[in-house]
Amino acid sequence: MAVKREMPHIGWREWVSLPALGVPHIKAKIDTGARTSVLHAYDIEIVHRGGHAYVRFVVHPLQRNTDVSIFAEAPLLGERTVRSSSGHVSRRPVIRTAVEILGERRDVELTLVSRDEMGFRMLLGRQAVRDDFLIDAGRSYVGGRPFRRRKKKKKVRKKKVARKGREHE
Repeated sequence: MAVKREMPHIGWREWVSLPALGVPHIKAKIDTGARTSVLHAYDIEIVHRGGHAYVRFVVHPLQRNTDVSIFAEAPLLGERTVRSSSGHVSRRPVIRTAVEILGERRDVELTLVSRDEMGFRMLLGRQAVRDDFLIDAGRSYVGGRPFRRRKKKKKVRKKKVARKGREHE
């Protein structure tokens, strides 16, 4: 009799890391409608060294922030024709790299393309999460957040307190 293993739950968006690329944190949308995963990259350049092809690229891991740039390089697996959600067809470089989510590490294939106009710098497609995670569409950041935004302090208004024997001012 086969033993069913308990699969961890993840939300529809999670913070993940790409340790082999030097990306400590990047917000990813878990997209079961997408077959493959995609990473925001620009200045993509294919180079040949020692008879092997590599792809060099730059990642801005934080949404709406170009101050942080991470330069990365990975072996090129090939190129794939991908149809975006808007119907646009493009040819994209493909790499395989480790993705860490909820403390678990697995190798996934990522296509590289500029996602400046998109809501997330990374999409994790169904091939990256199938058989390993259950997706709870009603939750976000089950694995926590790498940092918290500071909340603005509320201004505290001091109340004038009447002292014994004195009237309110």
